[in-house]
Amino acid sequence: MQIQYNFAFFDEGSKREIRRATLKAIAIPGYQVPFASREMPIGRGWGTGGLQLTLSLIGKTDVLKIIDQGSDESVNAVSIKKLIHKTTGVEAVDETDRATLIQSRHRIPEIPLKQGQILVLQVPMPEPLRMYESSELETKRLHGEKDYSGAWLMLFEQIMKYRSVSTGADHPVMVHDRYVMAPSPIPKFDNPKMNFSEALILLGAGREKKIYAVPPYTKVVSMAFEDVPFEPETFPNQSCRQCGARDVFMDELFDPATAAVYYQCNDTSYCLTRMNQQSS
Repeated sequence: MQIQYNFAFFDEGSKREIRRATLKAIAIPGYQVPFASREMPIGRGWGTGGLQLTLSLIGKTDVLKIIDQGSDESVNAVSIKKLIHKTTGVEAVDETDRATLIQSRHRIPEIPLKQGQILVLQVPMPEPLRMYESSELETKRLHGEKDYSGAWLMLFEQIMKYRSVSTGADHPVMVHDRYVMAPSPIPKFDNPKMNFSEALILLGAGREKKIYAVPPYTKVVSMAFEDVPFEPETFPNQSCRQCGARDVFMDELFDPATAAVYYQCNDTSYCLTRMNQQSS
């Protein structure tokens, strides 16, 4: 017996509720909007927040792209892609510039996003103040009063201990000069891509039941001190072994055959596109 699903899995009432929370999040950039997180056919912590956003927004004419840490073919990306395609029938692609709706875990694509595109980021921990404040009531008060002294103190302690800010990913950002926001565990290299992005960026945390957003052309600045500026990852004098790209986020890999370290584009679609352009 074949199971019949509603378009995009959810009932229409659930979609409307999630859309209402999304609209509020867009209206207040960086603010975490609570929502009634639904039960999903995947485990919490595997992208349920991002998936709920995607399923509530996707339409029959959309073109879908799913990324997991830069890869279009990882287990997480393929499983989510199959679920969405099975319940919607929409076209799924690897090319960033063709997609209208992009769901990603831990990366923002290398190709700059453009107007009309929506980027959905999966978020495990949406509260940037949770590392030093366990009370949800207290973090709400701190956000309301714009009291981010604890976040500044955490960065200061890292500088005192390591002589630099040691955040490798999920480095907090200030949105629209108002709310400190967790950008999801994207590498610091991707933080500047959020600043005045042409695309709408939505962030969903299913387990924590929060949605927040960065509307197009919104100011997003990574938290840093004037005398210790924000420094994203760099790969000086390195290029991708496959396509030769520079100034992109790369993986450092080890070749056991030659016992040598080499670098490769983390964004597999970007790398493949460059290779195809070079061969044509």
